[in-house]
Amino acid sequence: MAPPLTHSAEAAPHRWFHDEVQPHTPALRAYLHRAFPHVRDVDDIVQESCLRAWRFRLAAPVQHPKSFLFQIARRLALDWLRRDHVAPFVTVPDLATLPHADPAPTGFDSAAVRDELDLLVAAFDALPPRVREVIVLRKIDGLSQKEIAARLGLSELTVQVHVVRGLRRLEDFFRSRLGDLSAR
Repeated sequence: MAPPLTHSAEAAPHRWFHDEVQPHTPALRAYLHRAFPHVRDVDDIVQESCLRAWRFRLAAPVQHPKSFLFQIARRLALDWLRRDHVAPFVTVPDLATLPHADPAPTGFDSAAVRDELDLLVAAFDALPPRVREVIVLRKIDGLSQKEIAARLGLSELTVQVHVVRGLRRLEDFFRSRLGDLSAR
């Protein structure tokens, strides 16, 4: 168990936060508005970023507080966008105006979804294993090319080549199975 903080030890994180983090919050807010215009709760991300920077500083020193704060905020915004993309939140002024529908899918809907999933699985199975792995990490898990390169021990250029090849193969696969969708 860590020894209790003395009065002067408690003042150091407060001073650090006041001097090194808090002055950057207006710039961070502006950056988030510019870089992530679809994020609704920019103030929440700024607040959470400051809190996480504070907590980290209590455990270890931070060399570059501004870039650290911006990195935290960027990751939080990306996480928010991923969550919102999966389950978007739409405000409804009057709940009584919403149509009441049976949420259970019809047999036709279930069969169509099953067919689409089977086709998607077949498309991914047709990819070479390393290309499939890169495509999944990039397009499904949302990792950057740099993160994928580090994780798989590849160069960023190799990751980029795998992504391009994989997407082309998927496009060719779907085109051969479904025909040219742009003509429909």
